[in-house]
Amino acid sequence: MQEPELTGAVKSLPWLDQQFLPDALSEGLMDTTISVALAEDVGSGDITSLALIPADLSVVAKVVYKQPAVMAGLNVLALVFQKVNPRIRVTTFVAEGQYCESPPEVAAIVRGPAVSILTGERTALNFLQRISGIATYTRSYVDIAKEHNIAILDTRKTTPALRAFEKYAVRAGGGYNHRFGLFDRILIKGNHIRLTGSVSEAVRIARLSAPDARLEIEIATLEDVTEALLAKADHIMLDSMTPEMAAEAVNIIGDRALIEVSGGITLNNIHDYLIPGVDAISIGAITHSAPSINISLEIGM
Repeated sequence: MQEPELTGAVKSLPWLDQQFLPDALSEGLMDTTISVALAEDVGSGDITSLALIPADLSVVAKVVYKQPAVMAGLNVLALVFQKVNPRIRVTTFVAEGQYCESPPEVAAIVRGPAVSILTGERTALNFLQRISGIATYTRSYVDIAKEHNIAILDTRKTTPALRAFEKYAVRAGGGYNHRFGLFDRILIKGNHIRLTGSVSEAVRIARLSAPDARLEIEIATLEDVTEALLAKADHIMLDSMTPEMAAEAVNIIGDRALIEVSGGITLNNIHDYLIPGVDAISIGAITHSAPSINISLEIGM
């Protein structure tokens, strides 16, 4: 899948510059998920379309955005239709991540057998509406934070089995991927600290186990911030701190670690966390609470 241009790119940090997931893995996950989604919806066949529509009828359909939105996921829509019937052709007119300012706007044309297009319509639009919704909601945060040179990150708070699509959507909206899963970086969280006994002990054990891995630790108190610095954590996440407490933590850390702010940050309070020295803000809501976009597929003859 083609990587969207990062319209919200604000900084060059090694852990942000990598793709959201190696291509082979992401494409495999997406292909499998599309197959499952089609099986869920189509089952043994679209009995309505098969009953009503001649098998040899071909049509042209428009994919129309009905509201302002970041247009993202049209490549996924094309993959869905190709899986339904390789004879379907999708032509797109916008780049991934382009903003639809004046709806209605035709973003793509779908050509092919009418029965096949109708069979894949709902699944294709479900993916497109979801991906565009996440990209659009992400962009609303990115537009605020980029003026302060702060990156917007996603989290693992994603829909099960849809993570590859949702992480892709975040990038299309100008945000960045934090980690894809449990396997691609060390992130020591509160429960890890409780089970190992302390911040420093958790960092020490993690370093012994994976000396070359990038190490991030989630911190909730100023005392633990100091301990994390002494333990030489690469990246400190300030979790659920007040803006005042987060500002104090930033002063303590300085440039000795990357600084991420997280926990309960919304469009209503993000301005309070645009603190000089903060590198990134991670927001679970951009994937778990983004509203879908109103998009239709309109068939002509």
